[in-house]
Amino acid sequence: MSMQSGNLRFLNLIKPVMCILPEVEPPDRRIPFKEKILWTSISLFVFLVCCQIPIYGIVTSKSSDPFYWMRVILASNRGTLMELGISPIITSGMVMQLLAGSRIIDVDQTLKEDRALFNGAQKLFGLLITMGEAVAYVMSGMYGSLRDIGAGNAILIILQLFFAGIVVILLDELMQKGYGMGSGISLFIATNICESIIWKAFSPTTMQTGKGTEFEGAIVATFHFMVSRGDKLMALKEAFYRQSAPNLTNLFATVLVFFIVIYFQGFKVDLPVKYQKVRGQQGSYPIKLFYTSNIPIILQTALVSNLYFFSQLLYRRFKSNMLANGKRQSSAVSQFQLVVSHTTSRHQAASPTSGRIPSTPWSTSLLCSYPVRSSPSSGLKFRVLLRETLRSS
Repeated sequence: MSMQSGNLRFLNLIKPVMCILPEVEPPDRRIPFKEKILWTSISLFVFLVCCQIPIYGIVTSKSSDPFYWMRVILASNRGTLMELGISPIITSGMVMQLLAGSRIIDVDQTLKEDRALFNGAQKLFGLLITMGEAVAYVMSGMYGSLRDIGAGNAILIILQLFFAGIVVILLDELMQKGYGMGSGISLFIATNICESIIWKAFSPTTMQTGKGTEFEGAIVATFHFMVSRGDKLMALKEAFYRQSAPNLTNLFATVLVFFIVIYFQGFKVDLPVKYQKVRGQQGSYPIKLFYTSNIPIILQTALVSNLYFFSQLLYRRFKSNMLANGKRQSSAVSQFQLVVSHTTSRHQAASPTSGRIPSTPWSTSLLCSYPVRSSPSSGLKFRVLLRETLRSS
């Protein structure tokens, strides 16, 4: 059943708010290539600056980031103005496309007015999602308890996230209107991924490990190992297979996947096409193997992040409710039982004369990765319990 009754359509309800929505005017001339590069560079500069500006008023938290593995796809950065990333744009576009594709709302894409109203509705929905996610982030305790940050700082955090979301929406629209090169969403994701790869390869940050001081960047650490270690073969092996930080194997695997994707991008299937108006004339329509590109991954990531986030919000606000609390507790307990069972099996396999579990990269990676899969509060509790279990073993 479509959202229309007689002459009343859903898109007609958007007309009164179209005048107040922020909009980028379409170009009245053909944008030259140099000017497109300029606008693209300006958009990237604004995005990267927002990725580095911390949010004012938050309480610093040392807990694990539950969205760590999703932030690369969502082009977000924790604790900064780009906390939400492109999640509101993806979510609003996904919902509006589903409503239009299922005929719940009536949209005629051949009409210019309907296209403008549909884009306005998508933008309005994106602004509402941005405000909703900003409020939910603050209410769920992502930046600290409301008692600690106060009402004034809470409102200020919401406003910062909301205006940063408006900036992202306008930058994406700037790219789509033809001022820049490509899509803003793809551009932000590619920039975030390239930044992560370059940082993990050339980061000069040092960290303390069981073997001494090491550099975080894989390439920088390789040169440091070759200079500082006496055994060059073991130094090269450490550079390729170290577990505490990015290594050369990760870097080469990333480059390999990059070239494989470029190779498969050239695969396509040509479908024969016949023209109805011109008899006898035929043509071909190429369909690429990666026709959908990374859109399914982006949609799946946005959907999972929204579901996880709202489940976190329900858990924080309604801890006594069985539906909001039961599954999370049972999941956390089962994960802790799995860790204890692995620890017990390792202890039984250890030498009886040593009386302790041997130190291995497996145990280090377990201690580092386990709290990430839990909520910040439960991760801290089970980390203490796990540490006591290992100590008693």
